[in-house]
Amino acid sequence: MTKADLVEKVTASIARRAGPMISKKDCARVVDAFLEAVKVALAEQHNIEIRGFGTFKIRRRKTRMARNPRTGNPVEVAARPVPVFKPSKELRALVAEANETAAPR
Repeated sequence: MTKADLVEKVTASIARRAGPMISKKDCARVVDAFLEAVKVALAEQHNIEIRGFGTFKIRRRKTRMARNPRTGNPVEVAARPVPVFKPSKELRALVAEANETAAPR
């Protein structure tokens, strides 16, 4: 799903529930603002918890040894922060349920 698809689905969902109150352009602005808020919060090392959906966190990766695929020489990869997402129990259950109904037995 692309961001445009997400905007389309959110606009359709709002139209079903409350009538055509928001344009796709305004909905795109809301989606962009939400994603920007998530990016800024993660850049500032804050965790984001969305109940029923999941948690975005920053995890610190340790320094490790890797190898250069071209030469095969060992290379040290520095420690760095990486964003991670941990889905909520509800989201995991929803995905598992959808997977069970879609998979033939």
